[in-house]
Amino acid sequence: MSVRGCARLLSRLSPGSLRYGGSVALRTRRGFPNGAAAASSSSSSSDGGNSGARAPDTSLFVPLPVSSLPPGPEGDVGAELTRPLNKSEVLKMLNIFYKRKEIQRLGAENGLDARLFHQAFISFRKYIMESGSLSPDVHIILSDICCGAGHVDDLFPFFMRHAKQIFPMLECMDDLRKISDLRLPPNWYPEARAIQRKIVFHAGPTNSGKTYHAIQRYLAAKSGIYCGPLKLLAHEIFQKSNDANVPCDLVTGEERVCVDAEGRPSAHVACTIEMCSANTPYEVAVIDEIQMIKDPSRGWAWTRALLGLCAEEIHVCGEAAAIDLVTELMYTTGEEVEVRNYKRLTPIKVLDQALGSLDNLHPGDCIVCFSKNDIYSLSRQIEGRGLECAVIYGSLPPGTKLTQAKKFNDPDDPCKIMVATDAIGMGLNLSIKRIIFNSLIKPVVNEKGEKEMDTITTSQALQISGRAGRFGTVFKEGEVTTMHHDDLVLLKEILNKSVDPIVTAGLHPTAEQIEMFAYHLPDATLSNLIDIFVSLSQVDGLYFVCNVDDFKFLADMIQHIPLNLRARYVFCTAPINKKQPYVCTSLLKFARQFSRNEPLTFDWLCRHIKWPLTPPRNIKDLVHLEAVHDVLDLYLWLSYRFMDMFPDTALVRDIQKELDDIIQTGVLNITRLIRVSETASGAVVVPDDFPLQRASVSDGMLNVEDLPAADKEPSPREMKAQGQRRARGSKAVGYRPAEARMDPQGRVQGVLAARLIRQGLLTQDMLKQLEHEWLAHRHGNAKDAAQNVEPDKHKGGKRE
Repeated sequence: MSVRGCARLLSRLSPGSLRYGGSVALRTRRGFPNGAAAASSSSSSSDGGNSGARAPDTSLFVPLPVSSLPPGPEGDVGAELTRPLNKSEVLKMLNIFYKRKEIQRLGAENGLDARLFHQAFISFRKYIMESGSLSPDVHIILSDICCGAGHVDDLFPFFMRHAKQIFPMLECMDDLRKISDLRLPPNWYPEARAIQRKIVFHAGPTNSGKTYHAIQRYLAAKSGIYCGPLKLLAHEIFQKSNDANVPCDLVTGEERVCVDAEGRPSAHVACTIEMCSANTPYEVAVIDEIQMIKDPSRGWAWTRALLGLCAEEIHVCGEAAAIDLVTELMYTTGEEVEVRNYKRLTPIKVLDQALGSLDNLHPGDCIVCFSKNDIYSLSRQIEGRGLECAVIYGSLPPGTKLTQAKKFNDPDDPCKIMVATDAIGMGLNLSIKRIIFNSLIKPVVNEKGEKEMDTITTSQALQISGRAGRFGTVFKEGEVTTMHHDDLVLLKEILNKSVDPIVTAGLHPTAEQIEMFAYHLPDATLSNLIDIFVSLSQVDGLYFVCNVDDFKFLADMIQHIPLNLRARYVFCTAPINKKQPYVCTSLLKFARQFSRNEPLTFDWLCRHIKWPLTPPRNIKDLVHLEAVHDVLDLYLWLSYRFMDMFPDTALVRDIQKELDDIIQTGVLNITRLIRVSETASGAVVVPDDFPLQRASVSDGMLNVEDLPAADKEPSPREMKAQGQRRARGSKAVGYRPAEARMDPQGRVQGVLAARLIRQGLLTQDMLKQLEHEWLAHRHGNAKDAAQNVEPDKHKGGKRE
């Protein structure tokens, strides 16, 4: 046999022992069993019935680059064994190969749908046409085909070999499917399955005592864990437990507090639900706000706690809408659910009249907004009427929220009005008489991670309304209404609807699952790994995979930074708001410093945040300080995961407390900050003697000297623009300029007047005298103007 004939025989035997013509399909199935289609057809025998697996979203498969080969040191072996290739003939032959239906069908059987087949062919063609030296087997088979001694179908095994180089997941699709199989979450927690747990569901509306009864059982137990949705709730249970002489530790993402002087863990712990241990045994566990198991971002934490906590008794608290789902989930674990129903302790009434105007506010009122801009606008208008108001919204530090709540609840404090977002829906005990919905439209994130504006749900409306007239406050019954009459009809409809039952529980890929994915796909990015995982994941009807957009956003942001996979995963799970550029930039700097193996010291952090910081001069400054507080939270959060690299937690916690005081000062003076912000845009001029409220959290005061001064009077054009802005910003809320007016007792009211009287700088008599002088002065100016015009009338005659 000639050398050429031997080479041909070797080329036919090398990638799958394929023959020409009709036998190619059979041989291909045997030689390449790991494609997606083959996996779906053969997996029933390998994994016990996976034949119903959905096809993966191949748009997520990113082709890896394959470099064209230059001529090697030994020369072009294929050309020496046969002859140099005519690239134009090869191109024609490749185009015939691409268009053959049989080849496309074989590609589909081996996991190449139309998209992947096209991408693989483009890469294969480029490799063949641009390589200076092809591998001998490819060169020989191409030469045979061009000479008529072979068939274009003989290229298929070489094409598939190339396709698996650029799409490595084709080689391991079965393994990837098994790793991403999420159909049996109870099996993930063998410690919990090893014991027979008692499940008690405390169901009821807000202010019904359901959590109280669960906590009483928690306090009476020898050991227990409380799992809540917020740091404020975990702090509250931590405080209550220790006040009841039940030693309790606190565990949140950013904080660990051990009450034992020697650092030994207590038998009781209060934690945020993401931080609960699924391995530590307890007598009693309390899972609060169980309805959040449906949350598109955080629901996985409630699922994990419900299925995984190792406690003899699990006390679940929340809305009755979750009873059926919890019962069904516990059926899969072989555990029964005891349901205890509760009714609201105090009555609540939906009023027949909307507020209409801010002039109709009364002590104990809380206006609920779903926009921070609405918070700013309303607080500005309320204080313009001589009333003090507390302000609470989600991005405020917990300490500031508590301070504002305390100020509002204090019977001796003149602050009796609150403006808040739905952040008051849980975690704060407030003495509210009447809840007033400023709007019923709230931004929501849909299943695709897109932001939409939608009417609040019945569950949300009940949760917020339930803050009025709470048991234990001075108000024995609550009231609910809206700012606008048109919304009141809609609110009644929402509240009269039954709450939709919760039907699914959230799941989230773990770090271990992603690591196994990365083992099979070492060249894929973390974001791409997550996408492929979600695409291949299988869940039964009781579960859904939580939204991973925030995770992917951070993964893409730090992709260029060299980090090992576990560290990269941890950075991407950091609880930050991706809409805050300053916080995201800080995470990027933290990751870069971490990747250089350089500890993030206190001095380094202070340089980054430009510490020390000064009290805010306007709203923009206040928003920045809130972002800096989040950056310090981020440092503390990472410090509990990488202790050696984030060593100065005590120092950071100290300056965070100082920053909290600075932010509290800003919030106490929020109306002044809004006015100064408007001054900068030419809207409002703040008088030089405008008093600023002293902060109760420190000895400092925001001084007028710290504020940007108005150096000139507004022009007529600016005054006109100011009036237009006021009209737009005060639509339908009864806005009137903040001017002095008389109350029913005949006393002058107004924001400046009220402040000066409270500070003892003016009396009511002095104000009345000033009012008379001002009116006389204005009347005198009018007389002068009339006298100046009179000669003109006589001179020019009467004018129509």
